[in-house]
Amino acid sequence: MKDVAEAARISMPYLSELERGRKEGSSEVLAAAAQALGLGLADLLSLTQDELARYARSRVGRGRTSPTAQYDGLCLVA
Repeated sequence: MKDVAEAARISMPYLSELERGRKEGSSEVLAAAAQALGLGLADLLSLTQDELARYARSRVGRGRTSPTAQYDGLCLVA
């Protein structure tokens, strides 16, 4: 982790916060972290998208629809 933080020029505590989802990194920070890991930003985002898609599929059916005259809304439950 120290090597990645140094290569990305960010502090270890900040990298830890990013990793745990407690902070949101800018595109520049994410690109630097991806490069430090030997990935392109597109590769990192693709991995993230795949993880989010798996999570979304596991949560199917847990929302509540709320139709109105103009549209059907979906209330998502966390």
